[in-house]
Amino acid sequence: MEERDLQNLSEKEFIEQYQQTEKDKYEKPSITTDMVIFTIDTEKVSDKRKKAEKELQLLLIQRGGHPYKGDWALAGGFMGIDEDVDTAVQRELKEETGVDGVYAEQLYTWSAVNRDPRMRIVSVSYLALVDQEKLPPLRAGDDADDVRWFTVKDRVVDSWDEQSGSTIRRTEEIELELTSGEITVSATIERVTVTEGANTKTAVKVTKQDGIAFDHAEIILYSLERLRGKVNYTNIAFNLVGEEFTLPDLQQVYEVILGRNLNKVQFRRHVEDMVLDTGRELRTGAYRPSKLYKYNAAWVHNQLK
Repeated sequence: MEERDLQNLSEKEFIEQYQQTEKDKYEKPSITTDMVIFTIDTEKVSDKRKKAEKELQLLLIQRGGHPYKGDWALAGGFMGIDEDVDTAVQRELKEETGVDGVYAEQLYTWSAVNRDPRMRIVSVSYLALVDQEKLPPLRAGDDADDVRWFTVKDRVVDSWDEQSGSTIRRTEEIELELTSGEITVSATIERVTVTEGANTKTAVKVTKQDGIAFDHAEIILYSLERLRGKVNYTNIAFNLVGEEFTLPDLQQVYEVILGRNLNKVQFRRHVEDMVLDTGRELRTGAYRPSKLYKYNAAWVHNQLK
């Protein structure tokens, strides 16, 4: 039936006719979800005079089947035809790791043509922050051989600028390293940012990877940098502390995410409206008692006024 004839039908007739003759004309990519779950781990210390350090960690699963069998990947999988992506990401997370009910927000859609060797697959990535103490013990399930928390480290190992007229091309070589016990996986990523007048475009390419499946090194780096951006203007970091916390602990969470030390006075000024004094104190080892605070739930509403 010609397009003009289809448009002369009622909507119900049009849908019925379309499903019979038109909908199979187009190739259909599969949809998957990938969840980037960060947490903060506090090292266990036996010396009470030593302050426990914190590490930013990422949840990865070891693939039990091809492709990338034995490599490490983000939790996720295929969306069912009868579910939306939000439902799919939670279902896959529970099936692969045993973790249930994690709040996550959509981050980005990854659609490079050859990102998966099996077929044309588009993936929707999610970013989540969780307090590790609130999670059940991890367990590998479904098609995962293992599931672990990996300590995240990234650094720019080289960068250079090239300028031609009003066009500036900046190239950065970034190393991403993820470590869990005796296991270390890594990737080298090249990021090229081209600025022409007021317009800026960025292209990212993984030039080397060891033990990381698919394009997940690129997804992890993008998520890490988005997290660093959001921590400066949102309340996202409070997902990584307990119901009650000290300001030094909260500051250390910010520092671990940002990868740099913060000025104590400036930090406390930054979060003063975001916290409430509980009137309680915490005593740890040989240190002086520290005041305990909780998140001020009214802070978000105050930002909207």
